[in-house]
Amino acid sequence: MSALAARETIDFLVLGGGVAGLSFALEAAGRGSVLVLTKRVRSEGSTQYAQGGIASVLGPDDDFQKHVDDTLVAGAGLCHRDAVEVTVREGPERIRWLLSLGVEFDRQGGELHLTREGGHSRRRVAHAKDTTGREVERALLAACDARGVRILEDQVAVDLVSSAKAGLPGPNRILGAYVLDRASGEISTVLAGQTVLATGGAGKVYLYTSNPDVATGDGVAMAWRAGAAVANMEFFQFHPTCLFHPLAKSFLISEALRGEGGILRNRAGEAFMSRYDPRKELAPRDIVARSIDAEMKRRGDESAFLDMTHLPKPFLLEHFPNIYATCREYGVDMAVQPIPVVPAAHYLCGGVVTDLDGQTSVPGLVAIGEVSCTGLHGANRLASNSLLEGLVFGHRAALRAAPAPRGAEAARVPDWNPGNALDPDEGVVVAQNWEEVRRLMWNYVGIVRTGKRLTRAHTRLELLRREIREYYWQYKVTPDLVELRNLADVAMLIVECARRRKESRGLHYTLDYPKPDDREPHDTVIAPGELA
Repeated sequence: MSALAARETIDFLVLGGGVAGLSFALEAAGRGSVLVLTKRVRSEGSTQYAQGGIASVLGPDDDFQKHVDDTLVAGAGLCHRDAVEVTVREGPERIRWLLSLGVEFDRQGGELHLTREGGHSRRRVAHAKDTTGREVERALLAACDARGVRILEDQVAVDLVSSAKAGLPGPNRILGAYVLDRASGEISTVLAGQTVLATGGAGKVYLYTSNPDVATGDGVAMAWRAGAAVANMEFFQFHPTCLFHPLAKSFLISEALRGEGGILRNRAGEAFMSRYDPRKELAPRDIVARSIDAEMKRRGDESAFLDMTHLPKPFLLEHFPNIYATCREYGVDMAVQPIPVVPAAHYLCGGVVTDLDGQTSVPGLVAIGEVSCTGLHGANRLASNSLLEGLVFGHRAALRAAPAPRGAEAARVPDWNPGNALDPDEGVVVAQNWEEVRRLMWNYVGIVRTGKRLTRAHTRLELLRREIREYYWQYKVTPDLVELRNLADVAMLIVECARRRKESRGLHYTLDYPKPDDREPHDTVIAPGELA
């Protein structure tokens, strides 16, 4: 039996149970009824796997302007200053809020222990060892349970309910979502005064990623299909250092290791970052990832190596216990041998366009966290600004949240109609297309791009999306099919944005236009209805 009724009505429907979604849910709970839906177990998402920490102005040698400046530099000229100012200035209060919920950050001499990561001019990253996200997720879920926030697991949003698609009069607005129960296969109609996308990123659109399996770009794809504007999808951040091992899946080697003195070396043992940037290992992520990629291609190496062996073993065990233990599981003792690392898709800096309160271009639809494009990250996210963004904008969106009046139009929204859809008979079709989307994105739309590669990707994606649409409408919906459809749509949005940007900037580097064009820095916005 489905955990949801066939038809439900709620004030605030939150899709996603990470830092952004749970922050919103906690603060909106006093303003109306809240329902949080997660695709798998409620803790599964990118927040859970965040290692480094949360950047905020917390030290005596730091100030707001320094954090703002570091964010602007990392963003390569495309950050929206108002979004940066809001995030930085509201950050310390969000950290205090987490402390009030019982988050146990590391301390030194009674004060928060702060570390430093690439792109930061000061130590300002609050952390809980090297499992910060896990600790934050634990505390937020405990607070939601104490507050009585309803959280349902294994619920897959199929699509948003829009008034336009429902045939209702007036301007288009979002009225909720159709939701598939993973266990029963039933699809419920969940109507909401406000629908909040907190679905995270889209790393699974690439063959190699640090992201968990749930990161399939669902929120961006659903919002775009429902008529919301999206922007800057070409700026996909590749984390410079993921563990390179045939049995390791998506294990991140935190930037904090480089912040504490880690040295990148090639297979010959040479420290190579000085050839690429004077900041060496502490350069912003886009530069470090491109440098590793270039060094691997120059030498023909399968990986680079992060050397921590010059640091005392007790220090490594104290500050990076999870990374140390996981590397040991794969036969690497980071105290005595360098860690083999490669770049992998990590973070989507674009997304659904919002204002500073999370409001999208479609009434009734809110987007917060990685799924959104607030302008904070510009062309490249500064390390440890991601959890901060989820906290700040989850809070801001909740302050503006007000349950919409429920009128007669809710009764006119049709339930999901499978029509004459058949039971899926060829799972291999979904698996094949899934693999093809991810491989072509890795090969053609990766760290270094060209116009020819993007055109090839675009041509193949058009065919793949047509095949997926035909399959989608012919057969009954499954979670895998929902995710495949979303992945293909997000891939097309990334490719289209990349084709429109005739320069190299931040995370978007093309051999056809290797320099930035500073005459008129601009966002790449795909307006509703521009692409089929």
